[in-house]
Amino acid sequence: MSSIKISTVSTSNDLMRFIKFQWKIYKGDKYWVPPLLMDRKKILSKEKNPFFKHAEAEYFLAERDGELVGRIAAIKNDLHNKYHNDKVGFFGFFECINDQSVANALFDAAKNWLKSKGLDAMRGPANPSSNDEYAMLLEGFDDEPRILMTYNPKYYLDLCDKYGFKKIKDLYAYKLENHKVIASEKVKRVAEIAQKRSKLKITQLDMKKFKSEVEKVKYVYNKAWAPNWGFVPMTDEELDAMAKDLKPLAEPSLVLFGEIEGKLVGFALVLLDYNYIFKKLNGKLFPFGIIKLFTEKKNIKWCRIITLGLIPEFQKRGLDSVFYWEIVNRAHKLGIDLGEASWILEDNEMMNRGADAMNGTLYKKYRIYQKDI
Repeated sequence: MSSIKISTVSTSNDLMRFIKFQWKIYKGDKYWVPPLLMDRKKILSKEKNPFFKHAEAEYFLAERDGELVGRIAAIKNDLHNKYHNDKVGFFGFFECINDQSVANALFDAAKNWLKSKGLDAMRGPANPSSNDEYAMLLEGFDDEPRILMTYNPKYYLDLCDKYGFKKIKDLYAYKLENHKVIASEKVKRVAEIAQKRSKLKITQLDMKKFKSEVEKVKYVYNKAWAPNWGFVPMTDEELDAMAKDLKPLAEPSLVLFGEIEGKLVGFALVLLDYNYIFKKLNGKLFPFGIIKLFTEKKNIKWCRIITLGLIPEFQKRGLDSVFYWEIVNRAHKLGIDLGEASWILEDNEMMNRGADAMNGTLYKKYRIYQKDI
């Protein structure tokens, strides 16, 4: 068998080959949603992505007989290691033909780079961090991914297992259906009691005050999610960049803030599932894709609850039910009666109980792997 050649991405041409390799892997896969090329270039850019102000990465290509057969990124996230006081490195953007020798060569390349940086474990996939697309699809291969969720061939799980990776955490995604949530007397009752008792006021995103609204998100985000396993705080620059990217997609009535007596206590970000449109664009937003964003928006049937967080001292008071009830009813007014709550840590009891209370269906699972190096 021909030998496998591993090389690093060193030119803009290499980077485009790295990005476009996905089209080879997913050719003919009816569930795959092609990423926007402009977004992939931005997230991988060490000059434009503020993530790389506190991180570094190396991108690897695998070739055999002159043909590209795989890719991977090795990532050193200094903010993660500082926050958790550990030495964990990450792999991400993994794509590979169904060949264990190719996968092993890619994983080895990432492992060796991470070891050279003084790290002692490799975790992933992270594209490039837990604040971005995260984990590998484990169950639920018969459906398109919702916006900003991952998708991969099922054989990737075998490639990881046979290399020696072990599960470190699973993530859950719940399917929410309007009529089932509305039928849940428990959610409605808890929401009414919690709102009456706390006098929680829900307001929506004011696009005319977008900059100051983003400051409110910054206030809540790192406080609300800090206790979660694997959490990495986002810098102001990262949050600004994320807000800029999501602004054209934001539906103001589904971006919610919660206040009690004028104090900001919670935030929820729900996006329409633009993957319905992205799937048709084949990676190209311009020149005609931008038109599809507006003309086909009305045909979107799903939304995704990306984040719903409460500042710790206001958790476990039923206030999350108030947010959920608002989201379901506001989405219905937009003609959206299907939602995904994701991702949720498998051991996040509060969020999993909340999804169960809404008669949600656990319909997808994702896995994060780790291996000592």
